[in-house]
Amino acid sequence: MTVRVLLADDQPLVRAGLRVLIADTPDLEVIGEAGTGAQAVDLTRELAPDVVVMDIRMPVMDGITATRKIVEAGSVAHVIMLTTFDDDDNVYGALRAGAGGFLVKDMALDDILDAIRVVAAGDGLIAPSVTRRLIAEFAGRPHQAQTVRPKALAAVTEREREVLTLVGQGLSNTEIAERLVISVATAKTHVARLFTKLDARDRVHLVIMAFEMGLVSPSR
Repeated sequence: MTVRVLLADDQPLVRAGLRVLIADTPDLEVIGEAGTGAQAVDLTRELAPDVVVMDIRMPVMDGITATRKIVEAGSVAHVIMLTTFDDDDNVYGALRAGAGGFLVKDMALDDILDAIRVVAAGDGLIAPSVTRRLIAEFAGRPHQAQTVRPKALAAVTEREREVLTLVGQGLSNTEIAERLVISVATAKTHVARLFTKLDARDRVHLVIMAFEMGLVSPSR
């Protein structure tokens, strides 16, 4: 199955580089390009891509606002934010807007391709170089804290709560399986049930919920 990708970046050279990279990959296809956030929103509605690779800073409408509009419109597209990671506030905003992944522009090309595949499959991804610092700082900000979906959490089993805590700590399904001494398939099943019970878009969304529910703290 080919993953259909929309590129959104105000720098033509960045789009051209990504387009050439993806063109050499049989299972990925660029179906459109946008130079502004507003164009990204319109093209997502028109072309229904599987993944939108979205720059955070763009004219007319920034990537965070565009991501929020795409998510609120109920699009099935998963958004990966492309950033230089020089401004944490932008990344926090993108998390809350519904972004399913983060890439830094100096990542290895193969890692970018792998990230697109991972996010297309519904698993959130944050560049390894920023994962734990990003999540810990996001969760530790006083103005971000809030009580989230107590009724939804009540429907979560004790084992699922353990899994959610480990997801919040940034562990993969394989790592969760090792920690809880269960199979990887069972870990995946628990995560899938959490998606349904908590109405989460992807793994990044589960990470946010784990912090907001108090299951993980920045010191852990």
